[in-house]
Amino acid sequence: MGRLEGKVAIVTGSGRGIGRSVALAMAREGAKVVINDPGVNVDGTGFERGPADQVAEEVRALGGQAAANYDAVGTMQAGESLVKTALDAFGRVDILVNCAGILRDRMIFNMSEEEWDAVIQVHLKGTFACTRAVAPVFRQQKFGRIINFTSITGLIGNPGQANYGAAKGGIAAFTRVAARDLGRYAITCNAVAPLADTRMTAQVPGGAGAFGVPYGMVGADGLRDTDHVAPMVVYLCTDAAWNINGQVFAVSGGTISLVRPPVPHKLLWKTGMWTLDELEAQVPPIVADIPNPAPPPEDAAVPGRPRAEAQPA
Repeated sequence: MGRLEGKVAIVTGSGRGIGRSVALAMAREGAKVVINDPGVNVDGTGFERGPADQVAEEVRALGGQAAANYDAVGTMQAGESLVKTALDAFGRVDILVNCAGILRDRMIFNMSEEEWDAVIQVHLKGTFACTRAVAPVFRQQKFGRIINFTSITGLIGNPGQANYGAAKGGIAAFTRVAARDLGRYAITCNAVAPLADTRMTAQVPGGAGAFGVPYGMVGADGLRDTDHVAPMVVYLCTDAAWNINGQVFAVSGGTISLVRPPVPHKLLWKTGMWTLDELEAQVPPIVADIPNPAPPPEDAAVPGRPRAEAQPA
């Protein structure tokens, strides 16, 4: 207990789900917490102060201190407002957890511009806006912890989530760049890709389990409670994690995996420029063991696909 004593944390999207679990876990470790949540529906519509107020009361019931903020992340003004809330209430800010998110799932051939923009704004721009607002404070005090939330969808893809996947993939890249920008000031920036049962995963057919088990995410216990994600987030904010920077961790149940950036898997090399004849001969063998994530049906007429051999009668 007390690993975050004297620290002030901003946790966006902390009125429900994983954000709530993170905020409460930080409070148990002594942090004063800004609970940010506009109380919107999963698609980002609506507004309600209740979720943020309720979690703030839960923190106080634990003997901690909390301040509620109801701004919808996704604008520069919201990021500045969050930092102001922390400074006005507690006089400092040490930790930022970018957890807020919405869903507007749609297959790419049906997705509207508004559905694309809304998800990108909350997830990707929201992460930037809050980080941009807190970075000068962290830089001046030469200390800070930033934890961003990416997703398996952003790392390997998931049908019907082009907007969400693009945003979450961008957040993983943003994390690695921000770590390089801020590391010299004793500020770390890491990301977590969680797998837990939440209001958002309930919108996906099959729930959290629909994402499968990439990176060995679901251990033998198969636990998907949001509380199981929180300890890793808290740990990355402690002094003990001072030298962990620019990393992405997949977290679910009792399983934590370090996700490395994409690296070359196989190599083709020659002196000079490749010809199309050479590429037709050399590329298929190097991808032969990598499955097509969404192959066309067997009976579809696909140009270039070898025809199935006719079976003897």
